[in-house]
Amino acid sequence: MKKGILVVVSGFSGSGKGTIMKRLMSKYGENYSLSVSATTRAPRPGEVHGVDYFYLTTEEFERMIEQDQLIEYAKYVTNYYGTPKAYVEEQLNAGRNVILEIEMQGAIKVKKKYPETILLFVTAPSAGEVKKRLIGRNTESMEVIDARMQRAYEESYGLDDYDYLVINDDLEDCVECVNSIIMGERMEDTEKNAGCRVSANIDFINNIREELLSFSKGV
Repeated sequence: MKKGILVVVSGFSGSGKGTIMKRLMSKYGENYSLSVSATTRAPRPGEVHGVDYFYLTTEEFERMIEQDQLIEYAKYVTNYYGTPKAYVEEQLNAGRNVILEIEMQGAIKVKKKYPETILLFVTAPSAGEVKKRLIGRNTESMEVIDARMQRAYEESYGLDDYDYLVINDDLEDCVECVNSIIMGERMEDTEKNAGCRVSANIDFINNIREELLSFSKGV
């Protein structure tokens, strides 16, 4: 049996990556395993332990660090996020493609440990749309949203480390694009997705970076 491939999906806050992953799993779930991350942040309304995240205390999370039970971990704002190792390795060996939905800090660590990992970054079509979606979630104060916009600007300088860029304008189109990229990599046929390569989207990246800078300055 051919071993599955490891795919990291990251994105600016408000990019809709969680919604994309849920739709991808509902349409093509037989091809994928979506790794459940561990975190010390509190669950949001409707989130379920063991489904959305493993919600841990800081003490429990730090014990996992000490026992080398995480592929990667990072501290984002005030909370830990990390990827439990055992489940990921079990699914890859079973031939399933494993998707990790994690932040940029963790993505780079995974790529260093597992160089064959595919890094995929999701963004809304503009910085204005990023902020609109954050406000629309109605879960955070404007102070926190402004901090997330500042963080997005900083993250835009890490996009060169990613393999693919997916612009989430239409959900169904975006899901089809993500599936095409991953299955293309699995079949070692990446030519049809060349337009989604980060290297093919430099102008877009430069433009959204400038927009994010203006938002982070409060313009």
